[in-house]
Formats: sequence, structure tokens, C-alpha cells
Amino acid sequence: MKVFLTGASSGIGAALAAEFARRGATLGLVARRRAALDEIVGQSPGRHHVYAVDVTDKDALIAAARAFDDATGGADIVVANAGISIGVLTEHYEDLDAFGDVLETNVLAMAYTFHPFIAPMRARGRGTLVGIGSVAGVRGLPGSEAYCASKAAVASYCESLRVELKRSGVKVVTIVPGFVRTPLTAKNPYRMPFLMEPEQFARRAVDAILAGVSYRVIPWPMAIVAGLLRLMPNRLFDRAFGNRPYKPRRQPGAAD
Repeated sequence: MKVFLTGASSGIGAALAAEFARRGATLGLVARRRAALDEIVGQSPGRHHVYAVDVTDKDALIAAARAFDDATGGADIVVANAGISIGVLTEHYEDLDAFGDVLETNVLAMAYTFHPFIAPMRARGRGTLVGIGSVAGVRGLPGSEAYCASKAAVASYCESLRVELKRSGVKVVTIVPGFVRTPLTAKNPYRMPFLMEPEQFARRAVDAILAGVSYRVIPWPMAIVAGLLRLMPNRLFDRAFGNRPYKPRRQPGAAD
């Protein structure tokens, strides 16, 4: 099993890398921080490949993907996991650049990740593309304009790709995490129901990926919550979430 995984240096990505390695996979790990990737590889059995690439660098990411395909004879699973979460308020001019950064990292980079693998997978008649979404894509939440928009786009994009590739033998899986304890969620100033440890999430996610499900919310109680939120009338939704604390906005000079 050969797995190409972006956003692999921490949080969900690092947990997915460890879980796939535990199941015998050969990994192609992508993130900006080479030292963090080397540390993960050092703790994982098997021979793996490391690519210190920013996923928003389209050509560099495509080159890394093709290098992994050439080195391994073709990826079986591609997981587009890289993502950032920044509080964005459209009324602030300085937040508009942050809005663009979130969309590029969370949505466009997913397309950059999948692009080089689709034609080879079509030719082989098999393979799995995995997009990591979020329950934040179900309804828009105050102060999370960019993040919610990006994850809603991920859901629609993966669905479009799934239908497009249905007859090719290539599967498209959308994994939708609820709240997972990571550096990203550590910044959230609100209650996070059903909070999971990343290792627990990774086990369930890899099970779903290997089963080839089309869409899976993890943990399952969040699927019920997401369904109820989707059905909730706007008037009630606005009343329930209108006073929710905002996710922190980007501070000048701060890294995401």
C-alpha cells in the first residue's frame, strides 16, 4: 500500500501517517517543515519518502507527487489533508489576504494534490483520492467565514470528482472530522463537543478510507449533529450561533 499524504507534519496528518505506517504502508509525506517530517519517518517502520514542499506551490507539489509515483510504481491512496484555520472577518481589509490564503491552502491545494495522480490512476483502473473536510463546512459560523467556505467547497469539489471518476475505477472519499485535538483546534475559544484524540480519529479514518466509503463524518455522533444543523431553519440557527465566540484572527507577522 503506497500512500501520498499532505499536511503530514503535525495534528491529523501526523496521526494518519503513523496509522498508515502501522498498517504497512509506504508513505510519501508532504509538509513545509522537513525536520518534522524526518522525525515522523524515524518513528515509522518501513521505507518512506519526504517532500519539504509548500502545498500552495503548485509546480513543486506536482513534481513531488510525480517523484513519489515514479519511486513507488504508483500511489494507491492520496490524502489531501493540508489545511489552515484562521478567523476571518470580511469587514477588515487586512483579513482579505488571509481569506485568500485559506482558500488556496484548503481548496486549491487539494486540486494541486490530486491532479498528477488522476491520469495514472485512470490508466491503472484503480486508486483512491481522499479529501479531508470538516463539519465546519455544513453551516456557516460567525468569525470563520473563510474556513467554513473552504470546507463547504471541499465537500462539493470531492463530490463532483467522485461522480466524474465513478466509471474509471478511481474512488473519491470525503472524510469529515468533527473536533480533533490538534494545534489548530487548540486556538478555538468555544466548546468542542465529542473532542477526539488524533490517534483515535486516524484509526477510524483509515478504516473508512480502506473500506472505500464515499463520505464519512468522524466521530459518528457529529454526523447526527451535522444533519440536524443542516435541517435547522435559518431563524433558529442564527439565534443559536449568533453569539458564538470568534476564532482568533491572524496577527501581523504570525505564522498560521
